[in-house]
Amino acid sequence: MGRHSLPDAGAPARRGDASPRRRRHTITIATLLVLAVATGTGVAVNGGLLSFSESCEDSAVHLSLAASPDIAPAVRDIAEQALADEVRSDGHCLDVEVVARDSYKVAGALAGGETPDFQVWLPDSDLWLDRAEGLGTGTPVSPSDSVASSPVALALVPSASKPLGWPEKTYSWAELVGAALRTDQVRLGAADPARSATGLLALTSIGGSSAQQGGDSDTRVAETAKVLAERMSDSDAQVLETLARSGSGAEEGNPRRNQAVLISEQAAFAHNAEATGSGKLNLFYPEDGTPLLDYPYTLVDEEKLTLPQSRAALRFMTLLNDKGSRAVFARYGFRPADGAAEDAVVMSAGGRSPQPYATSAAEAPSAKELQEMLGMWTITVQSARLTTVVDASGSMATLVPGRGQSRMDVTKESLIQALAQFTPDDEIGLWEFATTLDGEKDYRELTETRRLGDPAQGGSTHREKLSAAFAGLQPVPGGATGLYDTTLASYKEARSTYVKGKFNALVILTDGSNQDEDGISRSALIAELKELADPERPVPVIAIAVGPDADREEVAEIARITGGDGYEVSDPAEIQAVILQAIMTAGQNGRAAQE
Repeated sequence: MGRHSLPDAGAPARRGDASPRRRRHTITIATLLVLAVATGTGVAVNGGLLSFSESCEDSAVHLSLAASPDIAPAVRDIAEQALADEVRSDGHCLDVEVVARDSYKVAGALAGGETPDFQVWLPDSDLWLDRAEGLGTGTPVSPSDSVASSPVALALVPSASKPLGWPEKTYSWAELVGAALRTDQVRLGAADPARSATGLLALTSIGGSSAQQGGDSDTRVAETAKVLAERMSDSDAQVLETLARSGSGAEEGNPRRNQAVLISEQAAFAHNAEATGSGKLNLFYPEDGTPLLDYPYTLVDEEKLTLPQSRAALRFMTLLNDKGSRAVFARYGFRPADGAAEDAVVMSAGGRSPQPYATSAAEAPSAKELQEMLGMWTITVQSARLTTVVDASGSMATLVPGRGQSRMDVTKESLIQALAQFTPDDEIGLWEFATTLDGEKDYRELTETRRLGDPAQGGSTHREKLSAAFAGLQPVPGGATGLYDTTLASYKEARSTYVKGKFNALVILTDGSNQDEDGISRSALIAELKELADPERPVPVIAIAVGPDADREEVAEIARITGGDGYEVSDPAEIQAVILQAIMTAGQNGRAAQE
């Protein structure tokens, strides 16, 4: 977990050589149908243009496609032209309704298992596919090829870009953002990385670039995140609205106006198409590679599509990748799917030579790296208050296969590493539990939940005291797992000590199911948690099942009552990454509930 494992930018790879972040799947049903029909009606399959006498109105196959708001207008133009031209799939006209939907909202809805009112999804980045898949319990998605792309860059108004040497001077991501932030005249804005692929890809690129510089890259990335958080917008469209609207002193001196924003090339293209004079943007393309928004064409709940819908969806995907559609995408400021630079698009977007706008795209970060950055973002921009509850039952002495260490030893190391990611303002405490650990109680508090930077006895800090408490955890010989009583007691304590303005949560780690037959039952626990949970004072439970004996479904059922969720790790070393992922997910769930 954490900033030490941020992506290593390295030397830019040749465009097309870098392995994709996720493996795209061919649209299964549609492809099988194509192959099945090919032997008898090859012409129809290749062109999808069988000629039938039926009118389009009588024969049309209707599809609904949810597209990222930036690309929706271009896709809608292509769909409307296809209907006007009576483009057909197996003799049926294509009638594709295109609706603009924010990618993060669609991903959240699909992860929650909501039944969608569309059959095809076109998010701005494949990072949302991992978000949509969640824990594998949501609505299934089947991604295929990208239909367009747009690099992420730093846009500045002319008065801010010229002092930085634009367009002759080039920078790495870390150098560019650092130079902009060192100038009092430049205010930098970005979209919330939890809601914007542009914001997340840019922040991850800054992190990877900072790591290449050496030194305390963690601190630099955290400082950058803090600055971005102060001028954060909810969406890419809102980021553009924060820009100074002219070169006047009143506009550029307005503290609410930004002179620099992290946006896509296409967003700059669209902005410049309507801006005049000093309102137009100049683009810096970092020399260590620009990440791409890649617009993957994705079927939603593919198995529930009818045969005509599957065929029509495949036909429309093919149409989006033909020469005519590429020209439409270019008119809206998009690059082809392979990311190749088109000078007309680049110049209109504010790019100029010798900016490296035609060089390789940065290698896409992994899903794990993105989750870690999101977790870091959450705990950086909003201080956390976490009570950590660790299973100390006898089974925690079990050796982890291939490690030569017990579950407890690896868990302690993982928790200590995770602790390094939190700031002095974050509040963390520690409980342990087994059975009858403290008299009749299955649990006991080892350190209270306090600010890590607070002083402790002996001239140390609470962070150092907590780290020592983690290191001192030991399995209780013969101790069983008193999970239910501990969960209720620790949740009540976390609720009663809730701190407004912080991300409050309860982190429970266990390697087994509840074994306390004299304690509260699961149904009674769930009933109590339902009564205690308060959307105005949320304390989500982040329950982590460690090892093969733990029951993820059990802890997940309990956690979801509170707005949290259950997670499973086969190796305790994974705990640190899961904690950050869980914090990000629970934070997003809480924010969505408040909207």
